[in-house]
Amino acid sequence: MTDLNASERGAVTGTGVRSRPRAALPALCATQITSWGIVYYAFPVLNPQITAATGWPTGATTAAFSAALLVSAVAGIRVGRIIDRHGPRTVMTTGSVLGVVSILIIASAPNLPVFTAGWLLAGLAMAATFYQPAFAALTRWWAPDHVRALTIVTLAGGLASTAFAPLTATLADHLSWRATYAVLALILAAVTIPAHALALKAPWPEPSLSTESHASGGVEKVARTRSFWMLATTLTLSAFTVSAAVISLVPLMTERGYTSTEAAWALGLGGAGQTLGRTLYATLARHTSPTTRTVTLGALGALTTAALAVAPGPYGLLVALSVAAGTVRGNLTLLQATAITDRWGTTHYGRLSGLLAAPTTTAAAIAPFAGAVVAAPFGGYPQLFIALAAISAAACMTGFKTTPIKAAGIGSAPGR
Repeated sequence: MTDLNASERGAVTGTGVRSRPRAALPALCATQITSWGIVYYAFPVLNPQITAATGWPTGATTAAFSAALLVSAVAGIRVGRIIDRHGPRTVMTTGSVLGVVSILIIASAPNLPVFTAGWLLAGLAMAATFYQPAFAALTRWWAPDHVRALTIVTLAGGLASTAFAPLTATLADHLSWRATYAVLALILAAVTIPAHALALKAPWPEPSLSTESHASGGVEKVARTRSFWMLATTLTLSAFTVSAAVISLVPLMTERGYTSTEAAWALGLGGAGQTLGRTLYATLARHTSPTTRTVTLGALGALTTAALAVAPGPYGLLVALSVAAGTVRGNLTLLQATAITDRWGTTHYGRLSGLLAAPTTTAAAIAPFAGAVVAAPFGGYPQLFIALAAISAAACMTGFKTTPIKAAGIGSAPGR
């Protein structure tokens, strides 16, 4: 693999020398930790306090959060197209500003409609600042070394819950939920706005000619293939399971008698598991085909989710299972990040990734609300986790059908 420090020297491609911005990778590491930690992971920690202080139903506040993810899913398609054409700087800087404004609206919301409006705006911020735009930037700037760059940024992103779930819980122990969100908004502004504005200034390169052959027939033809839709189905089912399990872990543990702080630490340490999982992905990718690792990770997701469902304790065991589940989640993040390039190359990565992310993000959006609504009829959160394990097993089965077929004229994966 090429040294990532080649950012200072450029990378030879079919279009000449491609400049890699030296500061982009560390900046995106910092902004992914902060954006995910504040805009996403703070909510499951603060939601019990929000509902207790306001009297708003848990289903309603969770629905507002889910609506943000739905907005992100829809907006992500357009964001991918913009980044393919113009690069990430304007999109991600604007998204950072929107993220700060949205969190301040949420913090000051006098009623549920304003609270929901804040989350809808947060959905635009998610689309413009979370993994998909960062992946598009790194894939274009670092190809063909993009797997290593993606691994580094997701290693950092995996620390989001580890850093911010306990921090949010600590702030909430001393401040109201509104003041906690206000403090977090200041952190979000201080880290992400200048990082995106200053570190993503490099020229946006044309796609490498070496990848053109892997995008035979263009975006539309690829998006109509059976393998693309099976891949979308597999990742969508996995995304539903992951999102519901992450948001439901805190109530699962509090239902079993653990404190909210203990539950927040379990959630946070699961983020450390994500980081561990991402360190293993490059090795997994070298020794397996895209289809094999898709199926394997689906099966492991089912096993870890089922284990959380059936193990009532002790606390150390639940933390270990959270870390194990996080390890699978970390690999799934990189699986989705590389799924397009593994099968169809990098030429239209932003647009194809946006199309792939739309159903997965929609599933992730619906999952928290669905989990909160059906947990009681199911008999509690352990039963919910059993259902989630079954969905993950279904993702494992559809994963067998995600290999592109050469005969269809679409082209095979550029590697294993």
